[in-house]
Amino acid sequence: MSIKNTLRESKREIKPGSRPLIHANMLNQQGKTDMALLLLVLSLFACKKVGSLNNGLALTPPMGWLAWERFRCEVDCDEDPYNCISESLFMDMADVLVSDGYKDAGYTYVNVDDCYMEKNRDSQGRLVADHNRFPSGMEKLGKYLHSKGLKYGMYESVGDKTCMNYPGSWQHISKDVRSFTSWKIDMFKFDGCFTEHWKLDKAYPEMGQALNKTGRPILYSCSWPYYFFAAGMPFNYTQLPHYCNMWRMYHDIDDTWNSISAIIKFYGDNQDLLASLAGPGHWNDPDMLIIGNYGLSYEQSKAQMAMWAVFAAPLFMSTDLRDIKPELRNILLNREVIAVNQDPLGTQGRKVLSRGGIEVWLRPIIPRGSSAVVFLNMRVDGTPVKFTTSLRDIGLTKRQGYHVREIFHEHDYGFMHPGDVFECRINPTGVVMITARLQSP
Repeated sequence: MSIKNTLRESKREIKPGSRPLIHANMLNQQGKTDMALLLLVLSLFACKKVGSLNNGLALTPPMGWLAWERFRCEVDCDEDPYNCISESLFMDMADVLVSDGYKDAGYTYVNVDDCYMEKNRDSQGRLVADHNRFPSGMEKLGKYLHSKGLKYGMYESVGDKTCMNYPGSWQHISKDVRSFTSWKIDMFKFDGCFTEHWKLDKAYPEMGQALNKTGRPILYSCSWPYYFFAAGMPFNYTQLPHYCNMWRMYHDIDDTWNSISAIIKFYGDNQDLLASLAGPGHWNDPDMLIIGNYGLSYEQSKAQMAMWAVFAAPLFMSTDLRDIKPELRNILLNREVIAVNQDPLGTQGRKVLSRGGIEVWLRPIIPRGSSAVVFLNMRVDGTPVKFTTSLRDIGLTKRQGYHVREIFHEHDYGFMHPGDVFECRINPTGVVMITARLQSP
């Protein structure tokens, strides 16, 4: 889906109980957008080189656990104490991250999202944790996470309200940053509901600068470009790495394969722009890993993990780790896939071939000249597809050849030259993922 086509999708009606995407005033501006200007602006910015946010963080894509997609804004702890947004939920997840090997695999952030606050600030204008659901306070939660060797992520929104109608940060940025610093957070996600675009342009840089001035290393996650994209408005994408460590550009992920495939299509249709922005310290964020929830099959779960690795995407699980099937846990903990995601070159992968419903995505990795390759079957017709190609035709052209290894089944294909034929069978909505490591001349 191109940026032009996805603008039509942004006009969809917000369903009752869903997270508001944009303020109604934004939607009213969509019909006035000059699409030709928008596409011209995007193409110009895609050609420029970008710098990076100078906080020394996220040199590889950050990894962790985030509450939102799985637990949303469940705040009735009397009715559903096991799943409500509470300190117990985050402590439980922290315990599992450590005990079940996620922390050792690199998932170190535990991120609070919306709905942790009281509905009103205190008499001094400060944010206050919900007294019933977070009786120990947000600082104590941070101490618990840090005691486990984990990092602490926090949430707020630009406007007067968060997306779920809790107090927002507009005109409170300095005060909120003082609170976050006292809570000793390590990551901050800044959303953008219920506000005007000029406020987004003011608040996102202001918040990033305020976080840097604390002297505490705080990874900064922005939703800034998404709200311009959703409203069909031009945006200077090249500014993002100067202000943010990671950013959302597309719609919230849902627990469906349709949502995953739409994100993949967006990344393919806009890969020149997206790849030009990504690198150590600054990453495009396609949203959370939904592996282990309700909407994906086993094959689709492998596909999301493989594609997020090729995208050089932040890996933030949003699932109930206390009750996840072993085979899905193994996908999330696959060390070879994680190694591709965490490759220090920091190069975002691209789609290099599309044929008969099969997409081939390639990401350069170390040693230089090597690549990770995902063969993605977008077909749903019910039978595996046999796919045959030469290495040369998918961009593996070095004459000295490659050692080729399939990741999920841990199968070595051995040494192959660019002219050699590679053949695999790919299950519907599934993947075959290989590494092709360059051999020394």
